[in-house]
Amino acid sequence: MTELTAERLLLAYAQGVFPMAESATDAHLYWFDPPERGILPVGGVHVSRSMRRCLRHSGWHASVNRDFLGVIAGCADRPETWINAPLIALYMQLHRMGHAHSLEIYEGDTLVGGTYGISLGAAFFGESMFSRRTNASKAALIWMSHHLRRSGFTLWDTQYGTSHLASMGGQVISRQEYRRKLAMAIRRPADFTGHALPGIQPLLQDMTHTS
Repeated sequence: MTELTAERLLLAYAQGVFPMAESATDAHLYWFDPPERGILPVGGVHVSRSMRRCLRHSGWHASVNRDFLGVIAGCADRPETWINAPLIALYMQLHRMGHAHSLEIYEGDTLVGGTYGISLGAAFFGESMFSRRTNASKAALIWMSHHLRRSGFTLWDTQYGTSHLASMGGQVISRQEYRRKLAMAIRRPADFTGHALPGIQPLLQDMTHTS
């Protein structure tokens, strides 16, 4: 893959294709178009009783786009990662263009978890997440679920399905079904930065009402 620009990357996402590297030290990027696609329910992730208790007593708070690069660094900080330097540079360009966003979880002033992704119309392409405290990545997904629904998104892509995502309501659908949902979502408007995030108690109340 050569001369991949932020604009070309958005066109690829609109067609259901996304890039990954084989490792952080690999300078190349490769296109992926899996036969099955993972998605999470916008505004409808499952929040267990134990997770609700965890959130109530965590003292955490969440923000949007406060430390985009810090979230990417947290996601890439693992023994094996598909996030390399060229991909980070593209994400930063998309962030400046208003198409890439992060959601951070803080314990005081310390970044303890988060997630980030790409927005295009009413589709949000979740890229990765990280956790430096137990359940912090789950907290990021719970806040993100609320935020995407409130911001007008209709599709939350997770690329692949995992047992972790399945425990929160994630599903795996066919490529054909995914592209149908994607085609409808990218034609609809959504505004990722149009709403502030709630505190823990309002968040849990909202998730109770929508679950």
